Amino acid sequence: MKMFAYEFMREAFIASTFIAITAGLVGVFVVSRNMSFLSHTLSEIGFAGASFGILIGISPLAGMILFTLISSIAVGSLSTESSRREASISAISSLFIGLGILFLSLSSESSSYATNILFGSIVGISSKEVNQLMILALFVIFVFIIFYKPLSFDSFDHIGARAAGLKTRLLSIAFLVTLALSVSIGAQIVGSLLVFVLLTLPGATAKYLVHSVPKLIMVSVGLSLAGVWLGLYLAFVTNWPVTFFISAFEVIAYFLGLSYKNWKLNH
Repeated sequence: MKMFAYEFMREAFIASTFIAITAGLVGVFVVSRNMSFLSHTLSEIGFAGASFGILIGISPLAGMILFTLISSIAVGSLSTESSRREASISAISSLFIGLGILFLSLSSESSSYATNILFGSIVGISSKEVNQLMILALFVIFVFIIFYKPLSFDSFDHIGARAAGLKTRLLSIAFLVTLALSVSIGAQIVGSLLVFVLLTLPGATAKYLVHSVPKLIMVSVGLSLAGVWLGLYLAFVTNWPVTFFISAFEVIAYFLGLSYKNWKLNH
């Protein structure tokens, strides 16, 4: 394929593959644990972290990881409280969006950095950045392999997991850490503004199609991979933003899955 004749497209394809696998895997548990809103909040916190990284002279990815890791635990504890949960998280989101804009305005970099953070810059990713993303993605996958059974139990039957004596608090912390890393990883392709698309829609679509956890993961990862691969190809052909194609694919897949679910219920 002509697309792979260019090194930057080969790098983008490798990076997006690892990003999609990570997002598709984590997204199943984001949806099952009702943390879609939290993933959106962490993406906005990640924007502030990336902007802070630019301000102090470190990589945007490092700044994003720093902010999301620290904030995921604090914000995650809010998500367990039903009272005023959404209002509290909305307030935090607003604060970090403002901080991100402040950090960018104080830095000496051009506005293109803000565009890259918000909307991603996968086609301009370097070999070093690809290696960093691969290491982070493999770490997230490794954590899920270790905690797979107890995390699945806790995510799909929290009351039963507590009754069985599982350390649900430890599992929640482990999950929040992997979610924070996944936000930072996914933002490299779709940007902090739309990273929650990859972290929520494939997993939500999978729920309409299959029911067992292994099948949910397979379908979710498959939809993520299809979205980023198709998005890269169409972006190469049309020169349109890859983020648009990925978002459009995942949204269309979601509504097709929802329509299939409704059709099954009526037949």
